[in-house]
Amino acid sequence: MCLVADDKLTVAELISFPALQLRVLAGEAGLSRSVSWAHVSELGDPTPWLLGAEVIMTAGLAVPRTAAQQRAYIERLDDAGVAALAVSADLHCPPLHKAFFRAAEERGLPVLEVPLTVPFIAISQEVAASLQQDARQRLGAQLQVFGALRWLTSEDLDVATLFHRLERLSGYQVFLCTPSGGPLLPGVPVPDPAVVPTSFEIPPSIPGGFALPVPAPGGSAGFLVAFEREGAQPAGLAVVQHIATVAALQVAMLRHEREALRREGAETLAEMLQDMLDQAIARRRLHRLGLPLERDLLLLVVRRAGDDAVLRALGDHPHLMLRRREDLYVLAPDLAEVRSALAAIPGVVAGASRPLVPGGPLKVPQREAVWAANEAAESGEPLVLYGEDTADRWLPEDPAVLAGLVDHVLGDVVRYDADHETRLVASVRAWMEHDRHLENAARTLHVHPNTLAYRLRRFGALTGKDLSSTGDFAEIWLAIRAATHVGLID
Repeated sequence: MCLVADDKLTVAELISFPALQLRVLAGEAGLSRSVSWAHVSELGDPTPWLLGAEVIMTAGLAVPRTAAQQRAYIERLDDAGVAALAVSADLHCPPLHKAFFRAAEERGLPVLEVPLTVPFIAISQEVAASLQQDARQRLGAQLQVFGALRWLTSEDLDVATLFHRLERLSGYQVFLCTPSGGPLLPGVPVPDPAVVPTSFEIPPSIPGGFALPVPAPGGSAGFLVAFEREGAQPAGLAVVQHIATVAALQVAMLRHEREALRREGAETLAEMLQDMLDQAIARRRLHRLGLPLERDLLLLVVRRAGDDAVLRALGDHPHLMLRRREDLYVLAPDLAEVRSALAAIPGVVAGASRPLVPGGPLKVPQREAVWAANEAAESGEPLVLYGEDTADRWLPEDPAVLAGLVDHVLGDVVRYDADHETRLVASVRAWMEHDRHLENAARTLHVHPNTLAYRLRRFGALTGKDLSSTGDFAEIWLAIRAATHVGLID
């Protein structure tokens, strides 16, 4: 449990009141715990209704009978942040086992005996009277936290500065996280994963503070965890709830800003793909949208992955995104972690261009990325980088030259395939990709090896090329790669 400031009521001060005649039975190490209220409860598990720092008073009906159950009862109360357990003497309390006292000592949870002559209301009145000043302090803190809404508009504070102010006012150290434990707002630290709730429906009290959901349209955006700061005066649950509301406003503003930047980024990428921006204007736009100008970029074509999955994979890396039917174009820094994150998306098919200078034309990188995505779909690889195949470096970049190469070498057979619905080019490509192993290529094509052998002979007759000739083989392979680049074959 956190230590508290001198002007806070503690268990030690409570037992020092002569009229109450309280006696410590166990847990003396926890006498410095702060007290926020005193309440009677005869429930075996009152923790869902507790906020922390309460003195729980019982006539004994709440105390279970077995040793294991009594130990669990003490542990539940301590986990909920209870300040002390006060048990009325000589009423309905069952015999207290050694396990009960041992748990109280281990946890440092004070167990107090209340004389039969002292009514519980007397304890509640003493606590209430002692906390009047604290109540005024809490009200003042609430009013000042409301002032945070004015700071947002009048002082233009960054998120980190805003939450530092809220911490000073509230007496809590504040953490924020997404439901999975990641950062929720920039500049605000994430809590230890062990204290992050597993549900948005659980009670807010945790040992030493509170954990609350941060509301957002469509469901909670994450959690706010607030721990009492040593030497501070914690202002209570109501103030923490107000801080969660401020966090929700910040999340909404951040989402709005990101969505505006995402739309602007899509428009910029569309104009760059259509070659509508000169390099200077494009570089200014990229800089405003957060992309680094000192590092090369990659243009990627992503398929079989939703926009949300790609956004999660990219994380905080600056990027531009544009959806065109089944293709999602992404312009992002040339970083290994970007490529790895995209390749890790389940079922993804993606291709990346060669590295390009920020602001440069995208016509050639677009063809490269499309080709690489097609290659990924054929190979089963999640991500293919253009140029990984050394044969590609010998191909010219001019699409007109590529098309001329294809027509010169493959024109007759491409037209034959189109007219007769045959697959001669695809069969030759499969045979070449399997290192001229007839049986393996035939198995891939789901045809008999004799059928594939016939197709190879027919291809040679139509093209006038000898597939056993090294020179003809190389020319045909380059022509097939060129045809893939310009989209004449799949």
